This record gives sequence, structure tokens and C-alpha cells, in this order.
Amino acid sequence: MDKQWKLKPAGDERLIKKLSSAININPVLSGLLVQRGIDSFEQAKVFFRPSLHDLHNPFLMKDMDKAIFRIEKALENDERILIYGDYDVDGTTAVALVYSFLQKRTNNISFYIPDRNSEGYGISFKAIDYAADNEIALVIALDCGIKDVKKISYANSKNIDFIICDHHTPGNELPDAVAVLDPKRNNCEYPFKELSGCGIGYKLLQAFTMKNKNAEHELLQNIDLVAISTAADIVPVTGENRIFMYYGLKKINISPRVGIEALLKSSGINRIELNEEKPETVFSRLVNVHDLVFVISPRINAAGRMESGEKSVELLISDDETKANELAKSIEENNKQRKSIEEQTITEALEMIKNDFEYAKQKATIVYNPSWHKGVIGIVASRLIENVYRPTIVFTLSNGLITGSARSVKNFDIYNAIEACSELLENFGGHKYAAGLSMKPENFENFKQKFNEVVASTIGEDSLTPELTIDSELDMKLISPEFYNVLKQFSPFGPGNMTPVFLSRGVTDKGFAKIVKEKHLKMNIVFPGSKNMSYDAIAFDHSIHYENVSNKKCFNICYTIEENEWNSEKKIQLKIKDISFKD
Repeated sequence: MDKQWKLKPAGDERLIKKLSSAININPVLSGLLVQRGIDSFEQAKVFFRPSLHDLHNPFLMKDMDKAIFRIEKALENDERILIYGDYDVDGTTAVALVYSFLQKRTNNISFYIPDRNSEGYGISFKAIDYAADNEIALVIALDCGIKDVKKISYANSKNIDFIICDHHTPGNELPDAVAVLDPKRNNCEYPFKELSGCGIGYKLLQAFTMKNKNAEHELLQNIDLVAISTAADIVPVTGENRIFMYYGLKKINISPRVGIEALLKSSGINRIELNEEKPETVFSRLVNVHDLVFVISPRINAAGRMESGEKSVELLISDDETKANELAKSIEENNKQRKSIEEQTITEALEMIKNDFEYAKQKATIVYNPSWHKGVIGIVASRLIENVYRPTIVFTLSNGLITGSARSVKNFDIYNAIEACSELLENFGGHKYAAGLSMKPENFENFKQKFNEVVASTIGEDSLTPELTIDSELDMKLISPEFYNVLKQFSPFGPGNMTPVFLSRGVTDKGFAKIVKEKHLKMNIVFPGSKNMSYDAIAFDHSIHYENVSNKKCFNICYTIEENEWNSEKKIQLKIKDISFKD
């Protein structure tokens, strides 16, 4: 799929020079900082040295005092407490976080993860009935609940109190809970609005720790869970989220919890590996953001997609190595099953699109098969956008309702588009780039027509072409170990602080280009005017360019800079994101 290359504005040259001098780094690197809104020594220090002291006071969050008062009352009176959360990564990590913390303070505590197929996202009537049958007095709902007005009213009728900890956009009416913690509330003055659901749970426990003068160290033992949820939920890695990611990764690498260690091993990642050439030595393989997003998170999700999210919570709270290894092995099987079903669904969806003669006239992708597995439709929606770049909704049938998962393209708010069709829906929720929805089968065709009309009338043409954003053009002579050592301190990366992408023009291959695994292109890049300087490069899914590259034609590349480690030896490598032979 062709991409539009977009070079970011370079930034104020005066500020770049001043910052470069103040912190003694290359102007290209200080330019990257200025692009991120960092233009002083003090701001750079905060960016490069995240500090737990920069976390905001949790009591700035609306209703936090009410939430803490109710938890203290429940603990004092030995009331039964239920920790409730969705079956995805954000929900299960949040449940594991709050449950493991409060479990040390009461024996009257349990957790509940709704079934994806029979209950769906959010708080369910079934769960409320379960709470009533088990004499639960207080439910702490995590990563959900902000729009469950009717369900909270039902819980109130059964004398069950709710504390809602959510980060999704509220509706016009807030649920009548004891406390509603959500920085996106109109009347909430909490300074940082982009926490994950698990992040809200952490702020709740931070407030409890402060109020009761508990040891901060105990709470910090769970910061790894916040990092995982932050990476998985695609929230901006800025502000408090950057601090959570930074310290969470440190926790995972220095002293991972038993469940995470088991999950890494079952996925084939051993943090301590033997050097094949020198068997007497070992080296450490650091877990990074990529691992959180593409290794740990999909597996935690897989349990809830294929079987039960409770299995993920059990793994995350386990301190028994044998049990954790068994759970991790089972979750690995769930993940393999998920992959197989996902591939089959994508194949069927693409064939459906190919045979839809009306599709070319539309600016959105809507596909529906009542037999598709509900647990994979969100992933399939994302994968379809990789093939056909349009706002996409994938639907299946679940419990008598047509249920969909929506994903968007750049600069298009799919939540607003769905909201414009709300009179046809039973439920919907989410945010700008991802949402979920359900409707009665008789409303599907009308929804399909109206949603396509809304998209057609509101989407810009530029949003229908994938864009590759480039941070800076780079003279590759500047690439060095020193340059890379500063660059990697920009991590942890994620939305709001993406891995810097560079552009270099007129490069050639040194003569070692080859196709790897049938579709990837491995090269040794030579830069203009430099016969001796070259760097290894890998271009995934770019084997189509092999002939031109091997014939020594000049080309332009967009790439990130990374470190490739093999047998404990580290070497700079370019990860090519796109190749162009145009002038």
C-alpha cells in the first residue's frame, strides 16, 4: 500500500540551537525534542529522567475522597468487596493491580471478569446479580462503567455500592455511583486526562496509600501492570503515562512478577540467555515496549478472547512458579488458537470485500458474518485497515445482537461517526480511533447505510491515504554509537512520543541485498559520498524492491534506528519503513 510521506516542520532554529548547547547534544536530536514541545534544560531533564515525584496528587481527581472513604468503610466493617474489570489487557491488569493490593488488607475480597460472549464489555446485569447473591456490598469497577447508567441504578436497587474507575468518554449522564473516577468528566480538574483504566486504578491505590500512610514501595511493586496496560491500550506515552512506562519496564527487567516471567518464557523470550560462542557467559535480554505491545499484551488478551479473562488475572496475581507456568502454557495455546481463527476471518473478510461491487463507491469498510468469533473481530478490523485504508467495522452475531468492533484511520473520529447513528444502536462506547457497538439485527442495513453516509460527508480525502510521518531528514554520517545512545533515551516510545523516523535520500545497497523469508529485504546501505560507511538494514514486506535495489539504483528511505543484538554483540541497524525510487 502506497504511503504519503509527510515531513514534520523542523521547529524554531533558535530554540534548537539554544537547547543543543544547553544539554550538549547534536542539533538533530535537540530538534526532535523541540518537536515534542521540549525547549529548555528543565523540560529536557524531566523528559530524559522521569521521576515518580512528578506524579500528580491523586486527590485532584473528582470523587477520589469519596472513593477512599467508601473503601476504608468497607475494610473497617469487613464488608465483601468485588473487583470488577473487562476481559482485555487494560481490564485484567487493573483487576490484578487493585485485587492484589487490597487482598493484603481483607479476606473478604474476590474478583469478577465478565464473559466476552454472554456478557460483553462493561458492567453486566449478570455480574450485579452475582454480587447480590454473594452479599457483595462494594464493587470497584475498573476500565468500564462510565456509561452504565441503567446498570448502576439496578445495582443501587439491590443495595450494592459501586466505585467506577474509567478512562473512556462519558455520556450525557453519569451513573449514580458512590464515586466516579474519570479524568474525562467535564467537572474533573485532574491535570492529566490520558491515563489507562489500570492507570486510574493505580491513582486510586496511590490515594489510599497517601491517606493511610502506607509504604509507597508496596504500591510500586505493581507499576509493571500499569506499564503493560498503557502500552496495550494505545494511550499517549506522555506525562504520567511516560513515568508509568519508564518505571514499569524497569520493574519487569529487574524483578518481574512470577506470572510475567512465565509468560515471557512460554512465548520464547528468555531474559537471561547463553552466549552461543562463549557458553561460559550469559547476557541479559531487556524487555522493551515492543514486547509489551506484541508479546505480552496479545497473550493476556488471548485468554479473554478464547476462554476466560479470569485466567489472565490468576496469572498476574500468582506467586507460585509452577501454577504460573501452567497458566502461561495454557494462555500460549489460547494465543495460537486466536491466531488461527484470526487468519481465517481475515481471509473471509477480504474475499467478502473483493466480491462486493458496491464497495468501491464507499469510504468505509463494513463486513458482517454471524459465525465469526467475537474475540477476534477487533484485531481483524485493524488488520483490514492494513489492506484497505478506510474506517472499518467488523460485525458478528452475539446473544441475538449484531455486535461490532470499529477501528479508524488518521484524523477521523470513528466514535463520533458511530454516535451519529446512535438511534439505531443498543450500546456503543470507545474513543476516536477504536470503538465497540451492538444493535438489533433488523437495524443493521439502516445502520450500514447511515454510517456510510456519515463517513462520506465528514472524512477528508487525506484521511484515506496512509501517512508516514517523518521527524527529520538525516545526513547518515551523523549516525554513530553516541548519536544512538542519546536517541534511545527518548524511550519509552508510543503515541505522543513515537520512535523517531528519519529520511535519507540517494542511498544505494553495497551489493549484499537479499530476500529473507520470501517477503523481507535485507540490505547493507551506503550513503551518498561515503564509499566506506554502511549500515545493515531490514525492510519488512519490501521484497518487491529487490531487483531495483540489487541493480544499484539510488533510492530514498524512511527508517528508524535500532540496535541489533546477536551473541551479546550490539550493532546499529536501520529498520526501513518505506522505500521510494522517485526523485
